[in-house]
Amino acid sequence: MVTQRRRTAGLRLNYGDRLNLHLDPGPGAIVFSNWAGLNPQRLDAILVSHSHPDHYCDAEVLIEAMSQGTTKKRGIVVAPRSVFRGNDVCGPAISKYHQSLVGDVVELSAGGKAQLKELSIAATGAHHSDPDGVGFRMGTPDLGDVAYTSDTDLFEGIEEHYRGLRLLILCTITPRGAPLPLHLSADDAVRLMEAVKPRCAAITGFGMRMLNAKPEKEAEAMEKETGIPTVAAEDGLQLVIGERIEVRSGKKEAVTRIIEA
Repeated sequence: MVTQRRRTAGLRLNYGDRLNLHLDPGPGAIVFSNWAGLNPQRLDAILVSHSHPDHYCDAEVLIEAMSQGTTKKRGIVVAPRSVFRGNDVCGPAISKYHQSLVGDVVELSAGGKAQLKELSIAATGAHHSDPDGVGFRMGTPDLGDVAYTSDTDLFEGIEEHYRGLRLLILCTITPRGAPLPLHLSADDAVRLMEAVKPRCAAITGFGMRMLNAKPEKEAEAMEKETGIPTVAAEDGLQLVIGERIEVRSGKKEAVTRIIEA
């Protein structure tokens, strides 16, 4: 986040032309949304997993965009208690004023659910320094389920949140052989992947040690170990989910990878 060696704008999830969501809008979310041609004023929902600035910093700015410059009470924000009300450790991260601008504020803890048209949103368990932190699982009627772990370590029962997925996105801060408390290393991510068997996996949320180890090489090793197609995030990467999953690099002249998943 501090060096911006990689962007910290979060993830944009578009469900066809029907729904537009922004997940964990860290610093740069408003800038790079516009840069990528993803109009933030078309957002239908903003999801924030926990009250740390690399995951929430631009949430209020995106709320102002989603509410058409504060002129329309529209869209929803889904987040845990710490983001809306704070706890003994951190937060709140979104002001009462900005909460008042949206159509609905949905506070979720692990196991809680929300519905956005035909898209279901479930909060998954997490174990992190924000005790209210969660991950998210998005369910569709036609494309399968996609889940995002957010920042967490491996804890007893974590696998129950992530079975039966089309795509699992794992926040993997460190490479193999470099464990870090309250986070997933590449070794931890492998253990979770082997337990839940997603049809495809993507790793993101890299720290400096992971960047120095080269995430794409870590992903290759993880795929070789698990047999699960594994993609390393890069700035501008697109994963297009249809009958197959297309991996479209943000780099010019890169070859699109097709995953039968």
